[in-house]
Amino acid sequence: MVTCKTVFALAGEALLCPVVQDKCALVDALSESWNRDELAISDDELPEAISQPGRPPRPVLVHPSKLSRRSLHTEQGRLALMHAIAHIEFNAINLACDAVYRFRGMPEQYYADWIRIAVEETRHFKLLLAYLAGYGVCYGDYPAHNGLWDMAVKTADDVLLRMVLVPRVLEARGLDVTPLMIEGFRQAGDEDAVRILDTIYREEIGHVAAGSRWFQYLCKQRGLDHVEQFCQLVGNYAKGSLRGPFNLDARKEAGFTEAELEYIQA
Repeated sequence: MVTCKTVFALAGEALLCPVVQDKCALVDALSESWNRDELAISDDELPEAISQPGRPPRPVLVHPSKLSRRSLHTEQGRLALMHAIAHIEFNAINLACDAVYRFRGMPEQYYADWIRIAVEETRHFKLLLAYLAGYGVCYGDYPAHNGLWDMAVKTADDVLLRMVLVPRVLEARGLDVTPLMIEGFRQAGDEDAVRILDTIYREEIGHVAAGSRWFQYLCKQRGLDHVEQFCQLVGNYAKGSLRGPFNLDARKEAGFTEAELEYIQA
């Protein structure tokens, strides 16, 4: 094995890159170097605090309450919704890169999982960009909010907290709402959007499952009951983020236990 860089250095480079196309290329390069076994996973340097990842000047970021409702009954509403999903996927690229960059000393498979997820989020983002371009829309043409990355900052000091509040709370919300969006686009006759959202939905189950898997690993490592820990952390940090109805089948596939599902439904 020829080791010239760490996985942290390449993940950090992708995370901080502000140019959309270059960020996507850096994620692919990270994956290729990882698959060629060229990257070390030991590093004496501590990760830097990152208040904002690299991002283009647009979209303009506003409070969620300032965003208008997006109706699936109009083309403009559907485009606004697909742009919002593109922004989520862009943030998900940064979150996956940060999960690699920030948390040192994890098993090799942890980094393999989050690099794979970064690649898949990048592919989702590219699919959405191509869809929007077909209507003459660019990423940044609509305002967006920064809720996903705000949670990354709040969980930057503890990988266990990150695994709960990002994949198992915020990203798991997509498992609940995406099937409804797919049906709405299908009724509107937009099969291109249906295919893209179906791909995202199926792969996001795996992303949430990775969060479940590493959360349970960390709880076992720290001698914690993972169900009690999940309920406590969600109650302390994210109770307002849990809104039904819940896609129980998808959440079970993504590693939620019956006790956890009972808690969030209550």
